[in-house]
Amino acid sequence: MARYRVGLETRERILEATRTLLAEDGIDGVTLKRITTVAEVGVGSFYNLFDSKEAAVFEVIRQALDAVDPHRGSSDGDTLAELIDAFVSFMTGPSPIARIYLQLAGLGLTDAAIAQRVLRSHRRRVQRFAAACQREDPALTDEQAREQAQTIMAALTGLGLTALIDPAFDMRAHAERLVVGGGAGSAPSADASVERSE
Repeated sequence: MARYRVGLETRERILEATRTLLAEDGIDGVTLKRITTVAEVGVGSFYNLFDSKEAAVFEVIRQALDAVDPHRGSSDGDTLAELIDAFVSFMTGPSPIARIYLQLAGLGLTDAAIAQRVLRSHRRRVQRFAAACQREDPALTDEQAREQAQTIMAALTGLGLTALIDPAFDMRAHAERLVVGGGAGSAPSADASVERSE
């Protein structure tokens, strides 16, 4: 039991070091040497828990996405509006993690291992969006829901990229239109939009 607890503590120190380095220096400043130095762990301890620096970075990204998740641990009650709102919160929040996520996705163009991690993350999110689409429109087939979810995710990613490049861009306003434009459910009420932006 004590060994398990030490492993969890070491893992959290590595993730905290990775978060700190990403916030301070971006993806280019994160190296295995710097992570292990800041975390005060050996390289062997790192590799007992993560197979690469990118694995630690992706875990930090996953945790950041989970932090804004409307129904952590269960996708049974997700609405399309909630999932869109969570993604917008992730992309426009104060953390630099969304920028890192898009940088890593770009690295996936030339690195097959990174591409696979990005695709796994994307597919999990698409599954949640597809399930929400079907809950809101039970007439949709699995394929139609998946196509709709893919389109919404592509649009959100593009909107997120624009928001990261142009701080004046109102990603939330554009993203809320996706619920109406996607044909699933209805747009959140004006009161709900005001509540979320406060």
